[in-house]
Amino acid sequence: MTTTITIEGKVLGQRKPAFAPLTLDLSPEWEGTLRDVRLRDLIARIVLDEVAAFDARQAERRVLRVLTPSEIDAQAVQGKVSMGGQDLAQEVDPQAAVEAALQAFEDGIYYVFIDEVQQIALDDPVHLGPDSRVTFLRLVALAGG
Repeated sequence: MTTTITIEGKVLGQRKPAFAPLTLDLSPEWEGTLRDVRLRDLIARIVLDEVAAFDARQAERRVLRVLTPSEIDAQAVQGKVSMGGQDLAQEVDPQAAVEAALQAFEDGIYYVFIDEVQQIALDDPVHLGPDSRVTFLRLVALAGG
């Protein structure tokens, strides 16, 4: 049985979420170790998964597609119609992304809550259930403070 967690992002003081909720299926090798997972490992896994998804979206944008009228209409509602064929040449170093995310947590840029329980330290164990919700709460610096 695969454990699926939901990941959401919020920005303090804003009603709109930072990003649409994501789901992450934890691989079977995590199943036996869910009680021993550290917050550091969980953040790294989430970041690596998102880097892989970003790379996949970049590869998809390189392919030139023919759009149906309904796809054109749907994209027009969002404000941009794209047929692909773009090579933005954006590369992300997965290890650097993980290090940046861990450093941002240590610097207090964001908090992590798992099933509404705040996680304090990167090396503390986290307790994930089969339908856990991980919330990243980004803090906003006050101007002039």
